[in-house]
Amino acid sequence: MTESASARESARGDATQGGLTRRDGSRAGERLRVAIVGGGFMAEVHSRAARASRADLAGVVSSTAERSAAAAERLGIARAYGSLDELLADDTVDVVHVTTPNALHAKQAGAVLAAGKHVICEKPLATTTADAEELVRAAEGRVATVPFIYRFHPMVREARHRFASGQAGHVLSINASYLQDWLLGAGDDNWRVDAAQGGRSRAFADIGSHLVDLVEFVSGDRVSRVSATKRTVFAERASHSAITTEDAVAVVVETEGGALGTLLVSQVAPGRKNRLWLEIAGTAESVAFDQEQPETLWVGRRAGSLLVPRDADQLSADAARLCVVPSGHPQGYQDAFNAFVADSYAAVAGEEPDGLPRFTDGLRAVRITDAVLDSAESGTWIEMG
Repeated sequence: MTESASARESARGDATQGGLTRRDGSRAGERLRVAIVGGGFMAEVHSRAARASRADLAGVVSSTAERSAAAAERLGIARAYGSLDELLADDTVDVVHVTTPNALHAKQAGAVLAAGKHVICEKPLATTTADAEELVRAAEGRVATVPFIYRFHPMVREARHRFASGQAGHVLSINASYLQDWLLGAGDDNWRVDAAQGGRSRAFADIGSHLVDLVEFVSGDRVSRVSATKRTVFAERASHSAITTEDAVAVVVETEGGALGTLLVSQVAPGRKNRLWLEIAGTAESVAFDQEQPETLWVGRRAGSLLVPRDADQLSADAARLCVVPSGHPQGYQDAFNAFVADSYAAVAGEEPDGLPRFTDGLRAVRITDAVLDSAESGTWIEMG
């Protein structure tokens, strides 16, 4: 490892792993104390990220006392709270991670904020725009973040730098997709297919929100209007009938800067496990990022296109700071999640990390999801307010 790369990694560790300030103002030789609401897959991801940032895991609560105890055992957390109220009454807890089904997010995140604690809430932030707006108001004075974690891949930050610096030129077009196959068959089932638990939208709220967030984050150009169509492939699944949430969505977008784009979102794409891909064309160069191959960024030029590696010595400062291992040692999803949580905790300590997705970004995603569904149902273009 070169001296400069080593110095960047050392600085990253100093900034994100120690010396955080708790809510009572004391310095955390005591460390931040965090608790988790929910006990599923995302709770596991959040708990690993919290540990990577040297937070103390105070406890976990799930839907019942029995499930709380099981989650505590599985996640290696000492305390299982009997209820959310019991968790919120614990004055030693600084930050609460909300990882429950979508329909619970608004009420639970709101309760966390009302208790005076900081919150990291899974997306979608809420299943209605009104609830998301209320959460933004309630979050004033607190750190309240949403895990749009694909922002934290180093090569995404490099792509963003090329547009922000003017190197890529003015945005002309956007071609992006997010494809999965985990709901490919009628026998594949999950609580997310149920609108009562997951909300009006499924595929777009779940993964399309990531896609639009990344497009706007990288390009610096916001979507101004959308025209969409959607499909529900299976009206019935193993334990759900009369399914109304979508399996796939296709969207044409226009941006405030005049760019045109297409977005395809599907949870029924055979062979695609978690393939978020975007290509943004500027007047000077294009950039393309594939999150299943996150170690490189394709930079397209009329002459001499490039494949840029994740190497701190070759990247912009913001991308380099997220390189936690040397080039050639792959980083992935959990590393990006760890970086998001580390920046959230740094914000609790009073820092202002660049690109940290806040509740305002979660509200933006809910508004775009509503616009996409409204367009698909009305057959018209929908303007973003």
